[in-house]
Amino acid sequence: MSDEAPEQSSKTEDPSHKRLEDAHKKGDVVKSQEVTTWFMLSGSALLLAMMAPGTSVALTEALKDILANADRFEVGGPGFESFFWSLSSSILWVAMVPLLVLAGCAVAANLIQHRPLLSVDPITPKFSKISPLDGAKRLFSGDALVNFAKGLVKLGVVGTVMVMVLWPEVSRLETMVTADPAMILLDVQGLALKLFVAVLCIVTLIAIADYVYQRQRWWKRHMMTLQEVRDEYKQMEGDPKIKGRIRQIRTERGRKRMMAAVPEATVVVTNPTHFAVALKYDKSMSAPICVAKGADAVALRIRALATEHDVPIVENPPLARALFASVEVDAPIPVEHFKAVAQVIGFVLGLKKNGGWRNTQAPNRV
Repeated sequence: MSDEAPEQSSKTEDPSHKRLEDAHKKGDVVKSQEVTTWFMLSGSALLLAMMAPGTSVALTEALKDILANADRFEVGGPGFESFFWSLSSSILWVAMVPLLVLAGCAVAANLIQHRPLLSVDPITPKFSKISPLDGAKRLFSGDALVNFAKGLVKLGVVGTVMVMVLWPEVSRLETMVTADPAMILLDVQGLALKLFVAVLCIVTLIAIADYVYQRQRWWKRHMMTLQEVRDEYKQMEGDPKIKGRIRQIRTERGRKRMMAAVPEATVVVTNPTHFAVALKYDKSMSAPICVAKGADAVALRIRALATEHDVPIVENPPLARALFASVEVDAPIPVEHFKAVAQVIGFVLGLKKNGGWRNTQAPNRV
């Protein structure tokens, strides 16, 4: 206990979604046996209230022949085998419905506490399950003591309620043996329903309290230390240093591809040194495309590549700033800049057509 306390006290963080999902896959879920007991009792009370009279009649009809004509049946005769299978089928059919209802209640008790799961981990053979030492630890653990105390309290409370319900009916029970059998069944049904209702009221409170207790224990058991949260984040998202390096590599590769496209550009619009946007256009395009853009050092590199490969450079600060802010690399320019860009491209193509190009100042129009 002293070794577990410091470790538990260091678990200050709520369990992550991944931690809870992993626990669910292993079959470690919130489960209160008292909730299951409540559902089973409720199903039994429902069966008693709705099916007891009909079931009694069915069994009575099935047993009437054997009780009325018991002396006529030959144990080894052919008629007895037919009667036996008929009686067995009747009893099985009467018992089948209650069994199905109770099975449905057991399934509903689990589904209301946690999502459906299919896991073999809880039934996987483990050495700790057969180890005498581990078994002794579980037997005298805090959970075992809590369950033992809970069982004693539940037994005492439910027993007290049962006595309180049945005590006023003692005189009625004493005279019941002299009553008609049909009336006895009705009296037993009435007393049983009273008993079920009283016990269910108590079990409801016990089930709610136990579910809250089991959920708190389950949540606390899966709480995490700060280091576990960090390790899980690294496992899921990757090491921040590695992610930063990957982003850096991607940026460098993207910049290299962008620079490789500058020699193919139609024109480079500058500001004159702070911004540079390389545009490409031919008659097959519906709109000019930005093949490269950059600021400061990147802009100077774009200018240098454009000069090296004889790509026209037009200094138009308003247009350069607007394009740098509104267009992405490998994307067409926005519609609102069509007119200004068309003037620049037309200006450049006109100079090329007339026999030469030199860096000049284009009209400042956006």
